[in-house]
Amino acid sequence: MSSGVEADIVLDAAVVLTLGMNRVLGRGAGLAGRGAEALSALAAGRAEARAAALAEVETHERALREVVERNARIAALGETRAKIGAEVSLPPPLQPGEETPGELAAWCAATDPVLDEAERRLSEHLAAQVTEQILTGPAEGLTTDIGHGASPAPGVQDDVHRTLERIMTRLLPDAAEDQRHAVVDAARLLAAAGTAEEAEGVLQEVRLRIQDANRRTEERRERERRLAAERDAAEQAEAERRYVLDSITAAFEDLGYEVRPGFETLTAADGALVLTKGGWPDHSVKMRVDEAAHVRASMVRERPAESEDDRRLDVEREREWCAEFEAARDRLEAAGIRSDVAWRLEPGVHELPVSAEARQTRARAGQRERHREREQ
Repeated sequence: MSSGVEADIVLDAAVVLTLGMNRVLGRGAGLAGRGAEALSALAAGRAEARAAALAEVETHERALREVVERNARIAALGETRAKIGAEVSLPPPLQPGEETPGELAAWCAATDPVLDEAERRLSEHLAAQVTEQILTGPAEGLTTDIGHGASPAPGVQDDVHRTLERIMTRLLPDAAEDQRHAVVDAARLLAAAGTAEEAEGVLQEVRLRIQDANRRTEERRERERRLAAERDAAEQAEAERRYVLDSITAAFEDLGYEVRPGFETLTAADGALVLTKGGWPDHSVKMRVDEAAHVRASMVRERPAESEDDRRLDVEREREWCAEFEAARDRLEAAGIRSDVAWRLEPGVHELPVSAEARQTRARAGQRERHREREQ
């Protein structure tokens, strides 16, 4: 693997799950607890112990996700409560700490009915609020004859009021303001209804608008859930990428390399690394990690080879790098990072390329030299 090597990276399930747990808990990217036990059991070939440790990690990670979902619902209901001015109690969100998966599951089970009740009370509050807005004026509707030759039957107005309030409780409390206005506009037509049949026609329109408002609200909720899932996936991918970069850095530093960010692009934290050693004045290794799934490495020269001795030294450095890359792969596997080499070159197959920085330096030096010659 002289001037180039490419390898596909696969993170162990224990690493992936533990990184997800760390994000929820607000901890660093290191492995701890059952995740570390699962990796140790994997390295020792203890399949049964690994399965048990991994199952516990999966259970804990799943329980933490359930808590996150409940916390998000508490926040959403809190926003709705503030928007409509309701006095409805909500449970405080849970900030997970040292709770066991069983304790987290028990909190979720106890919280669900409380949130259901809070949502029901918010819907009732909104229904009463909207109904009062509609029916607080003079009761001209349902009480006068508007040309059909008969007054409404006794009690029709009260029945319509009760029906309207019951229908309004179906409106989801977090429906958008314009959708609530559409419902209210339909309900206001009751003021012009002179018969029970006309009132029922208006109520049917109110039902239809509530159905439409609820459908749009559910669609918005689904969009928000999808966006939250996409954000979570992006944060997980970044945590995995950072874990791989940190593990690669540690592995090669243990082997005597100096590892620093690469600057081939505008950002220094995009997965580009440069590996150098004290005994390598003329050589370095450029490495790039793409989204924690692929690694590419290329040995380069810091200045062009000028003799056969330089080329023989290149082959020696390539062989040294080849052996140490394999040693680093073993260290990475112990950290739960498996790398499957997809492509490589044997030492000495091609001349080493000159690094871009060295070419730029030589070009600038040449320009300065030519400038001095013109001045003379």
